[in-house]
Amino acid sequence: MNVLVYSGPGTTSESVKHCLESLRLHLSPSYAVVAVSETAILNDPWMHKTAVFVMPGGADLPMCKVLNGEGNKKISQFVKKGGKYIGFCAGGYYASERCEFEVGTNMEVTGPRELSFFPGIDRGCAYKGFLYETHKGVRSTPLQTDNGLVYNYYNGGGVFVNASKYPNTEVLATYTEPVEVTHNASDDELTAAVVLCKVGKGAALLTGSHPEYTPALMKPASDESDYIKTFETLSQPDNEEKRKIFLRDCLGKLGLKVNQDVNMSVPHLTPIYLSSLKPDVLCQLRQSLHIEGTNHRHEDANDTFIFHTEEENDNDYFIKSSEEITNLHDLESQPKHIKISNELPSHKITPYFNMATYREEYKKLSNSKIGGIGSTFGYCEVITSTNTIMDKNPGWLRHLPHGFAVTATTQVSGRGRGGNVWINPKGVMATSVLFKVPVSSPNKTSIVTLQYLCGLAIVESILGYGSDEPGKGVGYEEMPIKLKWPNDIYSMKPQYFTETSSSNTITSSSTTLDEDEEKYAKISGALINSQYMENCFYLVWGVGINVSNSAPTTSLNIVLDKLNELRSKKGLSPLPPYQHELLLAKMLHTVEEFYSVFEKAGLKPFLPLYYKRWLHSNQIVDVDANGDGSRRKCLIKGITPEYGLLVVEDVKSGEILELQPDGNSFDIFRGLIYKKS
Repeated sequence: MNVLVYSGPGTTSESVKHCLESLRLHLSPSYAVVAVSETAILNDPWMHKTAVFVMPGGADLPMCKVLNGEGNKKISQFVKKGGKYIGFCAGGYYASERCEFEVGTNMEVTGPRELSFFPGIDRGCAYKGFLYETHKGVRSTPLQTDNGLVYNYYNGGGVFVNASKYPNTEVLATYTEPVEVTHNASDDELTAAVVLCKVGKGAALLTGSHPEYTPALMKPASDESDYIKTFETLSQPDNEEKRKIFLRDCLGKLGLKVNQDVNMSVPHLTPIYLSSLKPDVLCQLRQSLHIEGTNHRHEDANDTFIFHTEEENDNDYFIKSSEEITNLHDLESQPKHIKISNELPSHKITPYFNMATYREEYKKLSNSKIGGIGSTFGYCEVITSTNTIMDKNPGWLRHLPHGFAVTATTQVSGRGRGGNVWINPKGVMATSVLFKVPVSSPNKTSIVTLQYLCGLAIVESILGYGSDEPGKGVGYEEMPIKLKWPNDIYSMKPQYFTETSSSNTITSSSTTLDEDEEKYAKISGALINSQYMENCFYLVWGVGINVSNSAPTTSLNIVLDKLNELRSKKGLSPLPPYQHELLLAKMLHTVEEFYSVFEKAGLKPFLPLYYKRWLHSNQIVDVDANGDGSRRKCLIKGITPEYGLLVVEDVKSGEILELQPDGNSFDIFRGLIYKKS
């Protein structure tokens, strides 16, 4: 599920950045925390895949201008039907019944607000001195909470007037220092700074302070005395820990699944170990990049790479100490250390991935006929993004061999479609592969369907795990794995398996995509980034597969546990769990075999198998092809082999429509295909 952080008019880049940072640390990997524009809120059916809508700090009038009416109607319906809303500072004003801001001054903003999740007045500023687009008026404000005193960043927020008198409203924190605005507090002088409001089946967390602001992202200038003082107070370890505990508890009260450990350190980036079954390839790479000796530095468009020899001790060039790396944004700018070596690192150095095991399995599957895809590979325990490391660095990308693959245990900036970014947990197989297609290639137009081929290869690798033949396994072929157009992979949830059939095979519940109950969960997503350089197309395919992680949905090994239960009832032995190294070797070998056919004949030879594996045969869907809300009921017929367009037939008129995968989104459980904003 998504946590959508609004980043449109009214917000500041600073407030959005703090929201993304704090919410990702508290909520990943159970939720994907992503920024979203006003256009997407207005035009996309985002509610079905969203757990929380977040309105950051800024100014609420521009928010009203773009979201009043249809936008607020969507947000209100989303919350009343069980969704969650978080409003920090301006987002709190925005979601109250009435906003009263700096009455009687030249900054006055007053009036009713449409959402009205808090059924009263949010009146501010609680403390004077605020000035838009500056840090004037900034302070660290002490709040009284159930767990004692907590310091929060404050800059212009309000008081939720008489909050304790309203039903379905719980005060979670109060200002302890006298506020500088009339608040009509109750007899015990409570001045509500943070409230939780029940709204229909959902809830809204509203704040006057900024519990999401982390000192790790604060960069006060030398002349900002108030900001410096605030930073120093909030940076004290005890204050920072209490702030994080308070925010975690607020998110928990809202009904979200949170990470209990608030002191999770920001992970260090680790070296990328490069190896190849073709030693000449590494020599060519060194020569192409003019790598001589140790600590060779290569500056590229997005990253700086430092290359090391196998004789060097990894600890000698490990990046900044944990005291210096305090937030995820710092990691993006850190140099990426690469070790090119003919010798594989010991398993003690890479405890989460055995490069020797991968290499031996790849050689076995290849029957000593080493191909291009996966024969040269890199492994990194902690990386920013396997896709970014290639796609955003054309200087080094152009020198990498066709089929180069890099895999990681943890990505701190994993990339998805639509610009989604997340932290993936251990247990996700994050991998990217480079395809180099010369413009002289006779079948170069087929590259637009490469994503379909790769998605199919993943499915065949999962079903054929433990076997040398794609799609024909030793029991894993009973895994309920399906393709969603264009290349996502879904698994039936374990609770929907049926008992064994009368034969010696395992069966599962029928595919019921049109029911309210979602019986399938996404276990893999992928994207392809492309660019054209020097008469060659460079395509970077990135994929993440849930192999053994429990969140955010399910994983192969969790589903396999259920399959083994059913096998046991038939007297069949349990199947071993999927292993990162073996599955990766199987997947890249299968991609290699498929691609050797694909580059000559395109997707057409694979379509019968693709249709066998997908979820959509004869599925009835509503199509909003123009993005204007007008829907046509259509029957899915297939895809075009040349461009991978989804072919649907209008049930009433018989008209055939062809839909682009990158211009449309497909919500399979609602049976809806709609134009992306």
